[in-house]
Amino acid sequence: MSLPDDSGTPLPRRTARGMDTLPPPRRLPPSLAGSTSLPYPMIGRELAELRLQIPGVHGCVLGGVDGLLITHNLQTDVDPHDLAALAATTYGLGRQVGLRLGQGDFRQSTVRNTDGYLSVYAVSAQALLAVVGADSVNVARLHLHAPAVAERLAALLEESVHAGQGS
Repeated sequence: MSLPDDSGTPLPRRTARGMDTLPPPRRLPPSLAGSTSLPYPMIGRELAELRLQIPGVHGCVLGGVDGLLITHNLQTDVDPHDLAALAATTYGLGRQVGLRLGQGDFRQSTVRNTDGYLSVYAVSAQALLAVVGADSVNVARLHLHAPAVAERLAALLEESVHAGQGS
């Protein structure tokens, strides 16, 4: 029973959900961090192209959903390992929002701060693209270009995974 309010009427009480309503734990694929089979030069070109296409972008990080850094082209003093971890945290929160609201898989999330932005895009089941930008970055333009970059990165990662299985 819950405590009554000033009128003497008991207030409604929220009951805990049973464990059967929670989604099953997700088994993460193996980490891509440190993989020697990845096409780093082509990945680097994709990251550089995005940075150069959108004025105000300070750099990009390709990280795993596990929070480990794959590669980056940051032009700031931000630690790329920290940014990869932040991207994974953003992904985790976005994934939970999608699950709880029944809105499907994580695609993208943007955080705006006083002096800039962090946008995180799903690349694949294993990888995330994080983009750091100044407050002056054209976010609409970023959201127009970044998903295509994420798709190209996904194709590069997929090719390297298949090439690694064929050896």
